[in-house]
Amino acid sequence: MTRNGAIPESELHAYVDDRLDPARRAEIEAHLAADPEAAERVRAYRRQNETLHELFDPTLDEPVPERLAAALAPRRGAVWLRSGALAASVATAFLLGWYLRGAPPAAVVAEAALARQAAIAHAVYTPEVLHPVEVRAEQEEHLTKWLSKRLGSSVRAPHLGAAGFELVGGRLLPGGGRPAAQFMYQDARGGRLTLYVSAEASDNRETAFRYAREGSLGVFYWVDGPLGYALAGELERERLLAVAEAVYHDLNR
Repeated sequence: MTRNGAIPESELHAYVDDRLDPARRAEIEAHLAADPEAAERVRAYRRQNETLHELFDPTLDEPVPERLAAALAPRRGAVWLRSGALAASVATAFLLGWYLRGAPPAAVVAEAALARQAAIAHAVYTPEVLHPVEVRAEQEEHLTKWLSKRLGSSVRAPHLGAAGFELVGGRLLPGGGRPAAQFMYQDARGGRLTLYVSAEASDNRETAFRYAREGSLGVFYWVDGPLGYALAGELERERLLAVAEAVYHDLNR
């Protein structure tokens, strides 16, 4: 305990997770019996754990799809999801961070899914040499009209030339329940970024940039009005953030 008798939050979490030795556990139980506020926090942490398990435990038993398994071979872009268990742990980390901030569970799940789906799509399509996109940049006008129609909202490919990336093209992707879009960009050395766009993560609000990373692949994701965006790439955080800001400003100019 601290000097004022309060139990550190880290120990409350350890108590909930059953990671304390018996003597310390007994001390905390005695404290909780006399501290209703701390006891309520413990109950809240347990409810959060139950919610996380209900949402993501089924994923632990899912087989890795054949196409994703092939994409996870040691080549460019295939660095995000090594197994169904890792997919669940990444999504759980997103969810817990948002849940502890008091976000509504439905919004938390949708935004965690946005980043996860963007990372999967990035891993699957960036290694492609012959068919990385469905529609090439030379048909950008057709591409954006087609994707806008399918997503039910105005979609366009931001221009990232000033950031060192040129549009390769884009494709339509399946989302959780509605179509999603992916725009692919490439720099002069062949490095690729993807921008995943979805209408499923938004309820016409806005969020700040959020960041997740697994290995060398980083994802910045955010919601802006009717659409959610996730920028994925194998760049250092500061560089990827600069490109994400360029995306945001270009889309809102």
